[in-house]
Amino acid sequence: MNLLYLDWPCYGKEGTIKAFEKLGYNVYEFFDGDYQERKSEKFDANILKFVEKNDIDICFSYNFYPVLSEFCHKKNMKYIAFVYDSPYGMLYSYTLMYDTNYVFLFDSYQYLELRNGGLKNVYYMVLPTDPENIKKKLKTDYNENRVKCDISFMGQLYNEEHNFYERIIEKNNLYLNGYLDAVVEAQQKVQGYNFVEKTLTSNIVNMIYEAFPYDVDKYSVEKPTYAYENYVINRKVTQMERKRILEKIGAKFPGKCKLFTWEQSAKIPGIKNMGVAVYETEMNLVFNKSKINLNISLRSIKNGIPLRCIDIMGSGGFLLTNYQEDLFRDFEPGVEFDYYEDDEDLVRKIEYYLQHDEERKKIAENGYKKICERFTFEKVFGKIFEIVNNAKD
Repeated sequence: MNLLYLDWPCYGKEGTIKAFEKLGYNVYEFFDGDYQERKSEKFDANILKFVEKNDIDICFSYNFYPVLSEFCHKKNMKYIAFVYDSPYGMLYSYTLMYDTNYVFLFDSYQYLELRNGGLKNVYYMVLPTDPENIKKKLKTDYNENRVKCDISFMGQLYNEEHNFYERIIEKNNLYLNGYLDAVVEAQQKVQGYNFVEKTLTSNIVNMIYEAFPYDVDKYSVEKPTYAYENYVINRKVTQMERKRILEKIGAKFPGKCKLFTWEQSAKIPGIKNMGVAVYETEMNLVFNKSKINLNISLRSIKNGIPLRCIDIMGSGGFLLTNYQEDLFRDFEPGVEFDYYEDDEDLVRKIEYYLQHDEERKKIAENGYKKICERFTFEKVFGKIFEIVNNAKD
């Protein structure tokens, strides 16, 4: 079968195409600059020529694109989308209901929300990685002083000036400001359950809208509540949480934690800011050479296993993470990874694992084995194509 791969700048291209080819598909890479538009005559014309020229049978993209979904529906062609971004507003499109779609989601919360809403073409699936390719990267030359450390955290701090939350606060609605600050403070104290959406009453949403209007185009079914919950409040919770936790680690373990982030000017006492770890070359080395890899999930990922966790374990690194429900479906805590319940538990476990090298290394080894057994690109896409090919037309 001939498969169209939407070639936008996303993760996993090499491993994905290699897996497709091993599974018997001929892969044809296609790109058009209007792929993020909800409607585009240019996209439609270009993809039609491409599909006819290459006799395409099925289309695939990372993340879900309504313009591609619309085209596949008109051509009665199957469209597989694997969503790995969260939040992801493009998913909330009327095109999502088309029976030609097969949409795979890495967060079981979002999957159940859509499934229970009547959509039968959405599926839960853990994100894959490529241990074989990672192993090659780990053999390359590296700067030990840069990538090796006791504790590492890789991710954004979301401390950019004049962000969405700050724009709302600047409008000086004292009631709204106090309300939102209380929600942010309370959510930080709760792991494993996100209640932000339930706090967004119609009155609060109207006040937020007055301070920071958010409108969608006529082709979207995304609600302002989704945007305010995820792009504003959950992002703020994540910012505060990461800052608080890193400050505690810096105070308790000064000089032992390295931060790899785009925000190169960020300063946290006791933490070494190393700047960006290049995804293609440095990232896996950092995961492999760190004694403890810390994951602090973006709060819009409610149950799902973040790609960061998969990449850490796929690099042979030890993962210490906040509680994420989906991790417990496929991995065993204390055996293949470990998690913390609150700040004090995190400090205790960092102290423990820095003192128990063999136990820590064994857990990292077990996590790596599980990834190799079940979550390579070939294994995961084998499951996906089994679902798609067995579905009734």
